[in-house]
Amino acid sequence: MAQSNIEWTELTWNPVTGCNKISPGCKFCYAEVMSKRLKAMGIEKYQDGFNIRTHPNELNTPFTWKKSKIVFVNSMSDLFHPEIPSEYIKAVFNVMNQTPQHIYQVLTKRSDRLLELSSELNWTNNIWMGVSVENEKYTYRIDELSKIAAKTKFLSIEPLIGPVKTLNLALIDWVIVGGESGHKARPIKKQWIDYVKNECKKQNSAFFFKQWGKSKFNVNPNDPTINSEHPQHAKGGCELDGEIYREMPEKAA
Repeated sequence: MAQSNIEWTELTWNPVTGCNKISPGCKFCYAEVMSKRLKAMGIEKYQDGFNIRTHPNELNTPFTWKKSKIVFVNSMSDLFHPEIPSEYIKAVFNVMNQTPQHIYQVLTKRSDRLLELSSELNWTNNIWMGVSVENEKYTYRIDELSKIAAKTKFLSIEPLIGPVKTLNLALIDWVIVGGESGHKARPIKKQWIDYVKNECKKQNSAFFFKQWGKSKFNVNPNDPTINSEHPQHAKGGCELDGEIYREMPEKAA
């Protein structure tokens, strides 16, 4: 468990580490870079680098939190990776089922396996399930997410590296959008963001604009949130037409 600087969560919990790249959004994976760094530091949990590894000792961790938390599950992996045994996935879900005081945010790019296993999982209301969508080609993940029984469903359209032209949000409660950061970050375009924001408004989904990614991508060089001293600072700033959009799903209440 670790405190998180991700704007839409409070903690990260990693009962699994490691992954591999399956689509363009993975190109500059922060988790891969971090895993290598932690391995070099001698952190035992990351001794295998970015290879898939389960950590059964982590399954007890949520029971030790004294207050209710919002938790991003597997920030350093993908719970629905094909190398993770289905029984272990069920064990992670069992922990989430037994700790209803916490909200768990699970995010995957492997919507096919999510759909395959979904009927075998217990979707208690505290489990928010999301998929990553980086451009139009991967919007099929939204359709697969929409078929599962999670009460709260969300999208991480981050990094947004190409236009999304069709967005069916009929069964989607929350949409996070963000630009890529880092040395070789690919640009985000305002019209791409505006399309998603407008569709969220039309289709009644909460809209959360996380960041532009780099200040050079931000159409407003005077955006005050570019300044690291700003209380709502994000990489590259996070204002959109002078507003900050950090909506959360109603089911968070």
